[in-house]
Amino acid sequence: MSDSQRPFDRAVVRRHRERAAAAWPAHDFLVREVAGRLAERLDDIRRSFPLALDLGCHGGELMQAMAGRGGIERTVACDLSEAMARRAAATGAAALVADEEALPFDAGSFDLVASALSLHWVNDLPGALLQIRRALKPDGLFLAALLGGETLGGLRAALVEADGEISGGAGPRVSPFADLRDVGGLLQRAGFALPVVDSDTLEVTYESALALMRDLRGMGESSALAAGRKGFTRRETLLRAAELYAEHFAGPDGRVSASFQVLYLTAWAPHASQQRPLRPGSAAQRLAEALETVERPAGDKVVPTGQAGPPPSGKS
Repeated sequence: MSDSQRPFDRAVVRRHRERAAAAWPAHDFLVREVAGRLAERLDDIRRSFPLALDLGCHGGELMQAMAGRGGIERTVACDLSEAMARRAAATGAAALVADEEALPFDAGSFDLVASALSLHWVNDLPGALLQIRRALKPDGLFLAALLGGETLGGLRAALVEADGEISGGAGPRVSPFADLRDVGGLLQRAGFALPVVDSDTLEVTYESALALMRDLRGMGESSALAAGRKGFTRRETLLRAAELYAEHFAGPDGRVSASFQVLYLTAWAPHASQQRPLRPGSAAQRLAEALETVERPAGDKVVPTGQAGPPPSGKS
């Protein structure tokens, strides 16, 4: 992928994550909530995953949520930010600095790779998924949660409108996110088996849009668009965006709501033991036999029991 095709400046993503690490416990609620929901999916899988990777670990929230689940015996945590990796290491994990776009692990290293709210900052998501699949053992499990395309739509619109009013032109201010309809196809392209993608929307209320923007900064989720405007957004633009946002999203109590769409990904590294769909025409039993009904050629009209059909044509 050339520099012109990269939507995100990964150096900026790292700086944002480094800055957020200093006061992370005050802003970790979204990652902690999503990590808990993602880890619960292990409860429905009757398999053990002795060695797991927490990819984009933040402060170790996902690793903590997965503890005692899925037969996990050891977890390796990694993050683009050294400060975040140190936070995860403080919880007792083996932690290292690693970029999701260039994983340093051998093929077939892990039984489970899990990631909570980190992969939406990857430039080459298909490439990252391919590397994740390679790092899994055969029949290894991939679980991930990332922000979807409907996230913060209201904030995006308010910033664009305010930018147009104050600066005379609108520039990108909030990063794009993956689309639910596309992610399943990306998993298949990366060679995963049995991919499943679903979504959930988390509604969070804030005192104001400015409080929302401060929290995004504290989460390390400020825009890192490579083509975005350089420098700080003008104060007038932020204040006007807050006014516009309040007009559309403030409740009776004056607080504003923000929507975070979370996409959940479940997929497996291929293995010969996994179920596969049958070839068309290979069924050993007819559907009519399974349903204990009579098979009729296409076009025949079914007459309900107890009712006579119409008389043959030309007869009364």
